[in-house]
Amino acid sequence: MPDMADTPERFRVHESGAYFHGTKADLRVGDFLTPGHRSNYRPEHTSNFVYMTKVLDGAVLAAEMAVGDGRPRVYVMEPQDDVHDDPNVTDKKFPGNPTHSYRSARPVRIVAEMTDWVGHSPEYLQQFRAGLEELKKRGGAVLYD
Repeated sequence: MPDMADTPERFRVHESGAYFHGTKADLRVGDFLTPGHRSNYRPEHTSNFVYMTKVLDGAVLAAEMAVGDGRPRVYVMEPQDDVHDDPNVTDKKFPGNPTHSYRSARPVRIVAEMTDWVGHSPEYLQQFRAGLEELKKRGGAVLYD
């Protein structure tokens, strides 16, 4: 088992153990995220799940990549039911679920907003977007929802 010091930031579980959700939606503590809304990343798709991660950096990236005009936001979430590994990343790029990405078919409550996070550089985000575009061109941007 690797030492936490050897774990890349993008895979490091936040010390709180909390679930995070990154978005550009302006939400409030006590609100529920529910399945059945347009995806943050594919506006033409209605999502059957609420997605979250235990890695703050992953939620930050999700917030930065989300569609919309709002500012990127990261919320602390409290699932109301079981959560399961997100099959869109689990075993797709890395074995297991090192990104600690999960989803729930049930509503998930917002319990706080994280405000002390650092965003990614514009160069990193451009590189990430370019990688996603290349994946789409190769037909590898499959969504298991």
